[in-house]
Amino acid sequence: MNDTVIDALTAVLLIGGALMSLAAGIGLLRFPDLLTRMHAATKPQVLGLLLFLLAMGLQLRTWVLVPVLVVCWIFMLLTVPVSAHMVGRAGYRTKHMRRDLLSMDELDEVVEKAANKKAPGQQTAERPDEA
Repeated sequence: MNDTVIDALTAVLLIGGALMSLAAGIGLLRFPDLLTRMHAATKPQVLGLLLFLLAMGLQLRTWVLVPVLVVCWIFMLLTVPVSAHMVGRAGYRTKHMRRDLLSMDELDEVVEKAANKKAPGQQTAERPDEA
C-alpha cells in the first residue's frame, strides 16, 4: 500500500477513536444517573480503543506488534463488561440511581427477596431483651 493511503487511514482511525473517547467523556458529564453514565463510559470507550489499536498497528507496520494489540483488545473486552456490571450492581444496591428513569425494574424483586430472607440461626430484627 502507498504511504499516503496508510497515513490517511491511520488518521481516520485516530480521529474516530478520539471521537468515541470524547463521546464517552461527554456522556459521563451529561447523563443524569449512574446507569446511563456507566453505559456511556463503557460502550464508546471500548470501540475507541479498538480504533486506536488498529491505527497503531497500521502505522507501525510490523507483525510483532499484532499479538500485543490483540491481547490488549481481549483484556479490554473481558474486563469492561465485568467492571460495568459490578459498578451498576453496587449503584443499584446503594440506591445511587434514578428509579423514575427505569422503564422496567427486574432486579427489585430479587433484591427485596434477598434482603428479607433470613439466614438459619439469625435473630429477628427485634432485640431479644424487649420480648
